Amino acid sequence: MMCVKAAVPREGSLRRVLSLGLPTMWGAVAITYKLTCPLAQQHALGARVVTSAVFFAVGTGLIVHARRALLRELRQARRVAGAAQSVLLRPLPPSVDGLTVAAAQMSADRGATIGGDLYEAVATEHGVRVVMGDVRGHGLAAIGTAAAVLGSFREAVHDEPDLGGVLRRLDRALARHLRERAERDATAVEEFVTLLLLEIGRDGELLALNCGHPWPYLLSGPVVEPLSRADPLPPLGLFPLPAEVPVLECGQLLPGETLVLHTDGVEDARDGRGRFFSLPEAMGRASEAPPQSVLGTVFTALLDHTSGTPKDDVALLVLRNDRQPQPTQGARGTARAATTNPRPTTHLT
Repeated sequence: MMCVKAAVPREGSLRRVLSLGLPTMWGAVAITYKLTCPLAQQHALGARVVTSAVFFAVGTGLIVHARRALLRELRQARRVAGAAQSVLLRPLPPSVDGLTVAAAQMSADRGATIGGDLYEAVATEHGVRVVMGDVRGHGLAAIGTAAAVLGSFREAVHDEPDLGGVLRRLDRALARHLRERAERDATAVEEFVTLLLLEIGRDGELLALNCGHPWPYLLSGPVVEPLSRADPLPPLGLFPLPAEVPVLECGQLLPGETLVLHTDGVEDARDGRGRFFSLPEAMGRASEAPPQSVLGTVFTALLDHTSGTPKDDVALLVLRNDRQPQPTQGARGTARAATTNPRPTTHLT
């Protein structure tokens, strides 16, 4: 038996018809009035006032209709972009292999959720591997670059036995993405990504690779300090990686200690008098709180500092070691590396 589907116009088709039909109708009303109404043919003051009022009403209607159509298209574009980024920055589980996790991203544009920040935490046979990054720029192009890097990370962390191999996979994925985009758009693409890779072993051992990204902070009781002050590598996409990628040993993340990873938009935020936001001070108010509380405290302080209008996208990822303490012998572990000549963080524009 054959089924015949009724020809019912879709909502999008109806909107397109209305978007064309209403201005046409208003224009027809104005022309009809001008050609057929006796008042429009007269030159007296009263007739001119009526004619002007008619054309003013028609013009106002056209402007209002065009504005509503543009706002509707803008809302639709934001919904699509927001959906794309929600898939890209999928919600992290509350716990990853004994580490309690909380993360959030905030766009500088209050009406958008589109940014170039990226983060992920994945449990692997090599330990919990974490990435935090910041793509130069905003909008859909930045989302595409972040997707290329995150997609490569989510696969490479399970395949590569060491962090250096993971970083090289990300570097190749980024280069391939930028090359394909340049060929598609027939324009040169100048883009880079600041990136931080961490590996947290079952015993809390911390390994790190930093490509131009701010170092995370370690919260140990009331003490807040940078995880390291070592010089980072250049951001991905600017220069080839060196032949030997130095993986930095950063001691251990002991039970009860917390790591706070962030993008440079946090510490670059300024108030009305140009003063930078103090992230260590904000974290000190919640240094022994659970990750979700640390996240809320920092974002609240940041919005207060910037009067609710940060100038750059910001992202935070908080991890606390809630694993059961294991008996250890000897000292705490390898001391955290530090240098007396730190290089300033690369700032994105």
